[in-house]
Amino acid sequence: MKLSDLRPAKGAKKSRKRVGRGPGSGHGKTSCRGHKGAGQRAGSGGKRAYEGGQNPLIRRLPKRGFVSRNRVRVQEVNLDQLRRFEAGATVDRATLCAAKVISTENRPVKVLANGEIDRAINLKVDHISEAARKKIESAGGSVEIIPPFIAKEGSSSEASA
Repeated sequence: MKLSDLRPAKGAKKSRKRVGRGPGSGHGKTSCRGHKGAGQRAGSGGKRAYEGGQNPLIRRLPKRGFVSRNRVRVQEVNLDQLRRFEAGATVDRATLCAAKVISTENRPVKVLANGEIDRAINLKVDHISEAARKKIESAGGSVEIIPPFIAKEGSSSEASA
């Protein structure tokens, strides 16, 4: 065993460096920041993308595309994630959320064909790829597509006022 091989014991927590607490600590007076200069002042971090006057990378690369403000952010689920459900189980958004396969019930779900499925499950989802549908149906399962929610005319809060 060498000095360089020493490691803290398992579960040990390293205490944080306390600076500015007197000369005896070794981190007093200048608090490890050195003497004077911009680096010692508060807020000395500088801008994140600043490269010292050189044209920054963010400006050298061209702009590409855009993000639609009306996009529907779909949650993807692969077939290998559906293996955790028993044969004959009905799997919908609530079931997937309870099993922590998806993060929220409030966004649509699309099932993709990555992986294999060996049991018959009844799937109720918003979207599914053709390959995933074939794999589920060949395993003896069924797929039901949930129609998208569309608010009825006059169902807003204005109608009740």
